[in-house]
Amino acid sequence: MSIEIRNASLLLGRDLTFVKSGFLEIGKNGLIRKVGTGSYHNANHDRNRKTYDAEGFFIIPGFINAHTHIGDSIGKDIGVDSGLDTRVHPVLGAKKLILQRTMSEHLKIFMRSSAVSMMKKGIIAFADFREGGYTGVKLLKDAISDLPIKCVILGRAEYYFSHTGKKGWKRGDGKTSKPGEVGDGKKLPSEALQMAADALRISDGLGISGANENTDESLQQYYELLQISNKKSNKKLLLAIHAAESMSTAKFSRSKTNKTEIKRIMQYLKPDFIVHMTNVTNNDISLVTKKRTAVIVCPRANGILGAGIPKVAKMLKSGCTIGIGTDNVMLNSPDIFREMDYLWKTSRATEHEFINAKDILKMATVNGAEILGLNSGYIGVRRSADLIFIDKKHIDLCPMLNPYAAIVHRASKDSIRAIMINGKFVDEPQL
Repeated sequence: MSIEIRNASLLLGRDLTFVKSGFLEIGKNGLIRKVGTGSYHNANHDRNRKTYDAEGFFIIPGFINAHTHIGDSIGKDIGVDSGLDTRVHPVLGAKKLILQRTMSEHLKIFMRSSAVSMMKKGIIAFADFREGGYTGVKLLKDAISDLPIKCVILGRAEYYFSHTGKKGWKRGDGKTSKPGEVGDGKKLPSEALQMAADALRISDGLGISGANENTDESLQQYYELLQISNKKSNKKLLLAIHAAESMSTAKFSRSKTNKTEIKRIMQYLKPDFIVHMTNVTNNDISLVTKKRTAVIVCPRANGILGAGIPKVAKMLKSGCTIGIGTDNVMLNSPDIFREMDYLWKTSRATEHEFINAKDILKMATVNGAEILGLNSGYIGVRRSADLIFIDKKHIDLCPMLNPYAAIVHRASKDSIRAIMINGKFVDEPQL
């Protein structure tokens, strides 16, 4: 059944142009067939078309949560007063122990719950860095298989380098890391490469932990593996990595390699996007922009870990394409409304520059979809009908004098009246 929506306020196109009153026609395939301003009159009566009068509603593109780790959903707020390594280091952190010691069926339950939570908050797609190789990717796929939310899954091999000459690290529980988990050589062993290759067979690309847990040679190996996999695949596989999340990781890179994390990553890995970029130099920003590598910022996660605030205004001025993610569920609720609000205000306070509210909203919609290769992110012909229906008369929004500011720092889950993914309402709305 096709759908016609009339008399709604809309954000249209890649520039998110505000239209006070407009219309949408959505085809049976879930794609937008027509969109425009004013009234829409169709001379051909279609019995299979359902019409909604959306007077009083503001329709915006669904949010793209461009970086998550929902595997740790079972560990909400564990070690809340601890720092980065203690909580989320791939070998030393509490997260590692949680994933190792939790039954798969329990992980699935909580991953699914986090996906449902995202949809309720207007998130229609998310990208997840999934640990555990092939098995970890499949676990996430199974967990959300009955949900309409879209997911870009980036797998990884569980193999890391210590850069200390030692074959093991002391973990959070005082024990030494397992054999085969941490290496002291320069190249990935064949079993690690196979683990990554297996993950690529059922995922959308690779999501690598960080440069500091890899050698120049292993980063190059991951890059070459993805090129080979891309030739075999019928889709574009993504390559992404965390970088410069904290001051300590930035200092570690310079002390051990005499290079910044970003310089090493751009030289040897050449990723599609980099997550965090919280503690970077101006040269790092210029290099990423020059190479047209996108950036995903996770401001609230950086905040709770005491890692700092990304230089979003500077990156925007440089011409960087920026998306937004909520990062680990053990650190944050997966809520893009709160992420935008936090980013907008902290960026103004720390960089002393006024970032436009529309630019923040683009990060959560248009940019995220572009970075992840999704046919979503904005309202336009032949785009997926992935939409959020906001109540303009909600007590926190009325009167809505600036639609962009209203969404970025006043709207919330409570102001949502309906959510649509691929042209279908997640719950039938009362329009």
